[in-house]
Amino acid sequence: MSERPTTPLLDKVNSPHDLKGLSDADLKRLADELRAEMIWTVSQTGGHFGAGLGVVEMTVALHAIFDTPRDKLIWDVSHQCYPHKILTGRREQMLTIRQKDGLSGFTKRSESAYDPFGAAHSSTSISAALGFAVARDLGGDSDTGHGDAIAVIGDGAMSGGMAFEAMNNAGHLGKRLIVILNDNEMSIAPPTGAMSSYLSRLYAGAPFQEFKAAAKGAVSLLPEPFQEGARRAKELLKSATVGGTLFEELGFSYVGPIDGHDMESLLSVLRTVKSRADGPILIHAITKKGKGYSEHRADRGHATAKFNIATGEQVKAPSNAPSYTKVFAQSLIAEAEDDPKIVAVTAAMPDGTGLDLFAERFPSRCFDVGIAEQHGVTFAAGMAAGGLKPFAAIYSTFLQRGYDQIVHDVAIQRLPVRFAIDRAGLVGADGCTHAGSYDISYMTNLPGMVVMAAADEAELRHMVRTALEIDDRPSAFRFPRGEGVGVELPERGTALEIGKGRMISEGSRVAILNFGTRLKEVQEAAETLTARGITPTIADARFAKPLDEELILQLVRHHEALITVEEGAVGGFGSHVAQLLAEKGVFDTGIKYRSMVLPDIFIDQASPRDMYAIAGMNAEDIVAKVLTTLGVEVLSQRA
Repeated sequence: MSERPTTPLLDKVNSPHDLKGLSDADLKRLADELRAEMIWTVSQTGGHFGAGLGVVEMTVALHAIFDTPRDKLIWDVSHQCYPHKILTGRREQMLTIRQKDGLSGFTKRSESAYDPFGAAHSSTSISAALGFAVARDLGGDSDTGHGDAIAVIGDGAMSGGMAFEAMNNAGHLGKRLIVILNDNEMSIAPPTGAMSSYLSRLYAGAPFQEFKAAAKGAVSLLPEPFQEGARRAKELLKSATVGGTLFEELGFSYVGPIDGHDMESLLSVLRTVKSRADGPILIHAITKKGKGYSEHRADRGHATAKFNIATGEQVKAPSNAPSYTKVFAQSLIAEAEDDPKIVAVTAAMPDGTGLDLFAERFPSRCFDVGIAEQHGVTFAAGMAAGGLKPFAAIYSTFLQRGYDQIVHDVAIQRLPVRFAIDRAGLVGADGCTHAGSYDISYMTNLPGMVVMAAADEAELRHMVRTALEIDDRPSAFRFPRGEGVGVELPERGTALEIGKGRMISEGSRVAILNFGTRLKEVQEAAETLTARGITPTIADARFAKPLDEELILQLVRHHEALITVEEGAVGGFGSHVAQLLAEKGVFDTGIKYRSMVLPDIFIDQASPRDMYAIAGMNAEDIVAKVLTTLGVEVLSQRA
């Protein structure tokens, strides 16, 4: 285990107030200690890494100059908030981050007064900060008071349309608002799109020293007769080197670009802005993601397991089966080898969705649209209308952001967009913000939508093929994060009959109808029940829409109880089964029906197994549900 670094200055910091008496030189040394502390902490716990290393100096400078929590500091996405947490009284809790009953990996209002707005999705910070600014000016109540509103947003998050909607509104309202554009040239993946190219042009060869001097307030400190000429010179300089800025056209004063690791520049700029800003202002800071440790890694250390500081080697459990994500990617590549019309869309998550592998093989047929799920969905719809076969690979939690487009642009027009919904169900360390809890409900409600869930990795391969062959309506197939269950994989997928489930094993009294990867838990539960005298029938639905009505009605005809199991919220698969049974009059005959779904709560981060224990959906919970449904309190063990 690596030794904890020596941090004499940081040891004296219990809150941002302790930064107020430090000299600028001390603040620079504090930043160095903070970076070393963060590297050590994440080496012990794993977690988001690169983004936090890139904002160490910025975090120190912001807390030194501004009066948090009275001043509202809002981190976009907030995977870069680890240094912020260390400085705001949570240093000793950092070894619990992203663990059960520990700190969140993101900002969280219930965790600290220094987290005024929770975030784990992108491009929300400017909207929230503008809301705080308006609340300040209209006398809103806040336990910590109201001061400045500061949004720190990455260049990757700037690819999200919501950021520009907020800037447009902020420029119109003219409220005092501070936006810091943390430009590290990448989000999770390398940057894409015109916005990235624009930012590159802004700082390519930019005269940092001249901007630095201007940012220090040199113009405002000149005698009044000279100020106008200096302003004109500054504008001429900006016009000659960067051609003006889009941000100024949106109504923001623009400062930058500045070196986001130069503490002297940061402190000077922030002091000037704090004392003189009278409307919306954007500070453009250039940083390096992973600064000081992982800037040379391809992902700059976006997220990491525990690791050895000296070697960088990550501590990961050996894999016994391929991940669902990799099986999806390999299956799609195999189909695309034979079908040139297959294209793939990702929203800034090529590695997370496996489409980086697809892009290596078919670079002209893979599209990373940036952090823009709404655009990505409609873009895929346009390609489908144009005769291509798009697969939109988007995490369940992020697909929520494009729901209007799924309804309006895809479903109503019955366009054959294939939604590959990764990270379905409960996902572990990222907690409730990233849980894929709702896609079954929001997809099955749409007329014409085909909704599938893979019970194992072989089923996923079949569902990729099935979705490919559905060419008259949209379809979706969901699969979880992590490894498969180790079943034998076919070379290629075989198209499933639409709306048809499968029998897994036959028993009596109670039937368990599974949808998704709880099948393994259902089978473990069945073994326990069989040992206690009850052998349930097990069926795998495969489809939540259309339902296999014949299979479901057969199960209720031959059993006294039916239990459905799904990794989703109420309103999904089980609700559709209940609707079918009600319409067919099955409840009139006394069938016992139960639906096991995720509870009506947000479940905080823990291991997936612990999260499903809280949800009551592990094998032992399924056993208990069967026994209580049948009215059995105690069954003697079989000899």
